[in-house]
Amino acid sequence: MSSAFDGVTIPAPAPEPRIVPKDEALAAPKPVPRRNDSASLAKEIAEKLTYAIGKNPNGARRHDWLEATTLAVRDRIIDHWLSSNAKTLDGGPKRVCYLSMEFLIGRLLRDAISNLGLTQAVHDALAVYGVELDLIELLEPDAALGNGGLGRLAACFMESMASTGVPAFGYGIRYVHGFFRQEISNGEQVELPETWLTHGNPWEFERRERSYEIGFGGKVSMIEEAGRPPRQVWRPAERVLAVAYDTPIVGWRGNHVNTLRLWSAQSMDPILLDAFNSGDHIGALREANRAEAITRVLYPADSHQAGQELRLRQEFFFSSASLQDIIRHHLKRFDSLANLADKVSIQLNDTHPAVSVAELMRLLVDVHGMAWDEAWTVTRNTFSYTNHTLLPEALETWPIHIFERLLPRQMQIIYAINAQTIREAAQKNLGDGEIAAISLIDENNGRRVRMGQLAFVGSHTINGVSALHTELMKQTVFHSLHALYPTRIQNKTNGVTPRRWLMQCNPGLTSLAIDAIGPAFLDNIEKLADLDALASDASFRERFMAVKRENKMRLATVIEDRLAISVDPSAIFDIQVKRIHEYKRQFLNIVEAIALYDQIRSHPEKNWQPRVKIFAGKAAPSYVQAKEIIRLANDVARVVNSDPSVQNLLKVVFIPNYNVSLAEIIMPAADVSEQISTAGLEASGTGNMKFALNGALTIGTLDGANVEMLEHLGDDNIFIFGLTADQVAKRRREAHSGRSIIENLPILRSALDSIAKGVFSPEQPDSYANLVSNLYNNDWWMIAADFEAYWRTQRRIDDLWRTPEGWAEKAVHNTARMSWFSSDRSIREYAKDIWNAGSGR
Repeated sequence: MSSAFDGVTIPAPAPEPRIVPKDEALAAPKPVPRRNDSASLAKEIAEKLTYAIGKNPNGARRHDWLEATTLAVRDRIIDHWLSSNAKTLDGGPKRVCYLSMEFLIGRLLRDAISNLGLTQAVHDALAVYGVELDLIELLEPDAALGNGGLGRLAACFMESMASTGVPAFGYGIRYVHGFFRQEISNGEQVELPETWLTHGNPWEFERRERSYEIGFGGKVSMIEEAGRPPRQVWRPAERVLAVAYDTPIVGWRGNHVNTLRLWSAQSMDPILLDAFNSGDHIGALREANRAEAITRVLYPADSHQAGQELRLRQEFFFSSASLQDIIRHHLKRFDSLANLADKVSIQLNDTHPAVSVAELMRLLVDVHGMAWDEAWTVTRNTFSYTNHTLLPEALETWPIHIFERLLPRQMQIIYAINAQTIREAAQKNLGDGEIAAISLIDENNGRRVRMGQLAFVGSHTINGVSALHTELMKQTVFHSLHALYPTRIQNKTNGVTPRRWLMQCNPGLTSLAIDAIGPAFLDNIEKLADLDALASDASFRERFMAVKRENKMRLATVIEDRLAISVDPSAIFDIQVKRIHEYKRQFLNIVEAIALYDQIRSHPEKNWQPRVKIFAGKAAPSYVQAKEIIRLANDVARVVNSDPSVQNLLKVVFIPNYNVSLAEIIMPAADVSEQISTAGLEASGTGNMKFALNGALTIGTLDGANVEMLEHLGDDNIFIFGLTADQVAKRRREAHSGRSIIENLPILRSALDSIAKGVFSPEQPDSYANLVSNLYNNDWWMIAADFEAYWRTQRRIDDLWRTPEGWAEKAVHNTARMSWFSSDRSIREYAKDIWNAGSGR
């Protein structure tokens, strides 16, 4: 454990002296490669069952076999892990440190055995004991370390950094209960705690020697010493302990293994013994509970001050611990921090870790005695920042009174950085409006610290995550900062790892591709493009769609088991799964479903194509409108699915508790991928990439990575509709409302009337009055504005479904042409253009 507050780093008590044998090689022998045949694995799994779990095969349950198998596979990963760490230390390459509030890594067993090439061997080893790998895999809980695309992107990037050989550490928080486990009760979202750590986590290793004190509150004093310039010393009023837990992240073929280091918060004293002995048994645990709350839950509700404080404590907690760890590691290898930026690149994944800029300055200046100007150069050259949003409310800001009370020294540093930045802007003759926009302090909304601006000015490179998003970032949220620093912003379009999102989640399609074009694409996903020529091959199309049907049957079984709703795999599986938010426009999809329901009943003579509308996703606990959308989806499902007049031509399904494991079933089963966000608001999206890679056709707006998907797929293989980002901005400037559109579009008016008048909520007829009135009076998300184009595009999809050969051809083109959207490509670009860490393998 170390502390970094009083101007010097106080190390932990010295360990017992290490006994060094005469032959050092005997102390650290190179690991003997383990045999990976099924017989050897079967023997090792049985040994783990006996000596690590304490059971014999006859008495073992499925969860015992899961843990034993995990431990046997983990041993093989550790061999690669130690080798990778040794190469990094010996060769001294530049390390990437990826700071993210979320790492949505999902289940790890299948990922690990696939990347190690052990899937068949493990399957056969377990079969010796009559155990099915597929069944025990399902018992592994999803790691509750994220919520949506931000966390899944971080997980894809960690896997791709390992697969491309980029030495990296991921830094985050070891959440005990994650975001929440979603249940649906009477149509409404209910939030329950995740319990993924209840029975331990066999993948992680506690690193007690990697513990750091994290401070909050207190006061800052100036110390003057003879022969030294005055320096600031922060004396926190509260200190908690950050303890590291490491998880190995194995790359493809096991050639490189990186580390995901997650921080757990503990109190300095587990119990106030005096209070306990005096009878205050609850109060004696007050400090422990306060500390441990930091790592209990991802994104605690921040609609009140207590929630805001906890979020800020979380962000500073993991940022400070990570920076102290990075510095400690650097000083073990080098005598000075002056070369930190040459050896370490720190990537800020969104604004959550932006406080790292101020904290690194504090550590360099106050603790390690570096001059301010040199420290600022080192800081700026070390950090780079990925922006993930154009929504101003998502660019975090903190009330100054909260920030200054919790982090007084960091607030002083932010003021100093701000003064320096504003002077620089003034020297370039920027106007008052631009200077106000550049300022790290928002003076117009109750005085708040702008974390996006802090991340921007403290980083040498700022990147967007799609071409459109990057250009809009220059024009909107960072327009003035871009004027001040015109060379800092660049684009790095997101990608997804093909190992999990094709090879693992869709083994049928992977096997078909191997049979058709050979296995080269397994090592170089760009080779998947060789499938493109087979889109005109009737035999291949037939086999391709047979795989799709098998995947749809698997999803249909899940829906039947979880919701007792029967769906027809021969219908169009029209799927929208993602975080519930107004700009993602699940409401538009629901309104179209209602309009379709009305038309099927009114015009039974038409040749309607059977369709299953499938929704999944979580709403933030305090996001009232998003939770109303979930309730509406379930209300519509209840009415539509029980109406015999639609004759199974339409079903509506909301699957609760969307997570990575559910996504691995849903993505391969989709026929239609809904990517229908209001244009100009989705930074990139990665679900769009996963769906298309698995042969789904996209219906979407020209938003995020959809724009680049259109370029790669061709406009014949994607369904684009709706307003552009420029047109949306223009309508908003003109105070657009949806009233005239609704009144002149009977199909839309009828659907909205049925919602507003309680057709789907007879017990509470006015439940959705606000949702509907917002479209009439404002239509901020352009639902009315885009409805007619969306409706017509959906009917074009119906027309294509009537020609199975044409549909299959486009589906094959989608899979073949999505190889560019690999996170391997993204990581190579980051490594070359931002991190200066080589270009990866």
